[in-house]
Amino acid sequence: MSRRPLAAALVAGAVAVAGMALRHRLPATTLARWDRTNHAGSTVTLLEGPVYAVAAALGGAAGGRPVLPGLAVSLGVGAFGALDDLAGDATSKGLKGHLGALTRGEVTTGAVKIIGLGASGLVGAALADRVTGRGPVATLVGGAAIAGAANVANLLDLRPGRTLKAVALTAAPLLVPPSAGGAATAAAALGAAAGTARGDLRGDSMLGDTGANTAGALIGLALVERLGVRGRLVVLGVSAALTVLSERVSFSAVIEDTPPLRRLDRWGRP
Repeated sequence: MSRRPLAAALVAGAVAVAGMALRHRLPATTLARWDRTNHAGSTVTLLEGPVYAVAAALGGAAGGRPVLPGLAVSLGVGAFGALDDLAGDATSKGLKGHLGALTRGEVTTGAVKIIGLGASGLVGAALADRVTGRGPVATLVGGAAIAGAANVANLLDLRPGRTLKAVALTAAPLLVPPSAGGAATAAAALGAAAGTARGDLRGDSMLGDTGANTAGALIGLALVERLGVRGRLVVLGVSAALTVLSERVSFSAVIEDTPPLRRLDRWGRP
């Protein structure tokens, strides 16, 4: 691995490990705001999400130029995810639910997040394309692809370690060749995933919208930095198909019913 992706991965991993260790020093009232009950009925903290977002942002910055696309996506998507984590309205769920609420004149935090993901993805794609010289059509498709990837990662964040494993599996191929576009961004996403994996796999913490959306968006950005219009359309099409499918099919049920996926999903948990 060249120095840029290696630096991105190491810095992101180190910041994530430090953040997860230091989160206990926050005031009790702050810790309580981020506590949630997971699928097993246990109390977990969503502070893993902000730790992931900050670690990935700093890792991407350490990976060298251009740094602005990664910063815009990590911090922008992370901020809108945090809004939904802290002030989310549970009355509307999923893309269909939030868009349906909008048609009734109700603005949910989820709807605000959807708009925010699109805006952050568009800014990230525009900043990336300013370097590569790609045109406005590529940028629009790229922004949508980043937002779509962010949403898919969040859909997976229902069991310990699931989203982080998806990040690792999609980020690893983007490290080759290490000098190619998107390698440093993928390395930052991978490093932050490694640094937060212990608590996530143990069921002590979870990414929440803040971390899962950020992780997916960074994978989307890495692909946008690597691909042209056609490739971005494929990414957008896959993410859109998975989002629509999630409204009809339980991903958890599919994983449990598929032995290889079930083994991978359970790997690393106590």
